[in-house]
Amino acid sequence: MKPVPTRVARKPGRPLSFDREAALDAAMRLFWEQGFEATSVAELTQAMGVTPPSLYAAFGDKRSLFREAVDHYLGGLEAILESIRNAATAREAAHRLLISAAVGDTGEDTPPGCLLASSIVSSSAGAAAVREEIAAIRRQIETTLRERIASDITNGKLSASTDAEATAGHVFAVIQGMSTLAKDGAGRDKLLRIAETAMRCW
Repeated sequence: MKPVPTRVARKPGRPLSFDREAALDAAMRLFWEQGFEATSVAELTQAMGVTPPSLYAAFGDKRSLFREAVDHYLGGLEAILESIRNAATAREAAHRLLISAAVGDTGEDTPPGCLLASSIVSSSAGAAAVREEIAAIRRQIETTLRERIASDITNGKLSASTDAEATAGHVFAVIQGMSTLAKDGAGRDKLLRIAETAMRCW
């Protein structure tokens, strides 16, 4: 991931312009570090190098910006779902998810842990809708993996005794657990070994 700029330069006398991807990187990192609710618009505009009117014009409100920052973090939700559907096997799809989580949780220039787990730390009513949106994203990915596991059971690539729901749920339990471990200081090597251990149940 590219280093996050603290300010995007503006030329005098011209309309404000900025690197949208760099601005999203900055917003993503701030949400990741502080959480959705604790991050103010003032902090976002400072980190992104834009004025409040420019932020609203480009991204809408803070909640819309957060949604776009999450999609930026994921690299596109649909791309993840297609990766699961197009993997050679459900096992390969699960392995990719686990490895990706281990690497993403331990980036050199990003906060430890997962943005989806780290950004919603408040239980207030104001964050409830955002928290549900994040949960819905996780459920969608898990459902797609479960469907892929069920497909492999049907076509004989997995044992008929395999519990598709529990197996997909186990993958996501491990993914969320690795995020917590990373925030507590676990390194990439440990998380990768945990990922490989989780795959032995297959």
